Amino acid sequence: MPYDDSPPPTRRARPLSVAAALAAVCLTAAGCGGGQEPGEAGAASPRPGGDAATPTASASPSAKPPPKGPLTGRTVVVDPGHNPGNRDHTREINRQVDIGTGRKECDTTGTATNDGYAEARFTLDVSHRLRALLEAEGARVRLTHDADRPFGPCIDERARIGNEAKADAVVSVHADGSAVGNRGFHVILPAGVKGGGADTSKIVKSSADLGARIAGHFARTTGSAPSNYIGGNTGLDTRDDLGGLNLSTVPKVFVECGNMRDPKDAALLTSASWRQKAAQGLADGITSYLKG
Repeated sequence: MPYDDSPPPTRRARPLSVAAALAAVCLTAAGCGGGQEPGEAGAASPRPGGDAATPTASASPSAKPPPKGPLTGRTVVVDPGHNPGNRDHTREINRQVDIGTGRKECDTTGTATNDGYAEARFTLDVSHRLRALLEAEGARVRLTHDADRPFGPCIDERARIGNEAKADAVVSVHADGSAVGNRGFHVILPAGVKGGGADTSKIVKSSADLGARIAGHFARTTGSAPSNYIGGNTGLDTRDDLGGLNLSTVPKVFVECGNMRDPKDAALLTSASWRQKAAQGLADGITSYLKG
């Protein structure tokens, strides 16, 4: 669920479809047919503890240099949406911050499944799994936070972390909170925005490429369909009201991995094996983008 606003009433979908992105994936990957999910053999494991892992240093590189691999020399910032502690700091996260074109809340608590599995726990778990996969490919990975601070960071700081890292790609991990029957994933892309401290003119095209590649790989690896309620079945949505995108100066997207309030999607989001597939789909999309 985007942490700096609720969805606006009108959405503008990108013309590029997930089908097109999947077609590109299939040109380079074997066994891409019939919506069949690939096996999980060889998938990287999350760091010890899964979504209950002991927090480690957040907006800093891993202590041990990553191994050499196809992403050696590349920097990826992974932004786990929300923070488990936000719910205890509502006054602080309600503080207004500048997003270039206006002002928004510092952060929000995020959503949860009907059984109480919080979006902030989901995003942190998937982010840990994604970090492990990217580091195995040689990337330098930074998290915007690791539940190691009382709340936040605020949306402007989240963007600043990616900018200051000169990241080659930034992915903000989320799950939506919509009505029952609304299912599937979607990737949010930055619109062309210029105002105040915001100027996305240099990242719109590259972010759209990053988003399309992630959408294609995410669909193939998880077996999930593009959202049936946002993006016109493309799996892609463009927004100009999210500070985390408006203030970014490096390629960045948000990924809503599913709808936590729909029981069928919630069953996936609460499954550790599915979360590993989600992380793999994200990693494959990022890798495809970085390798060109």
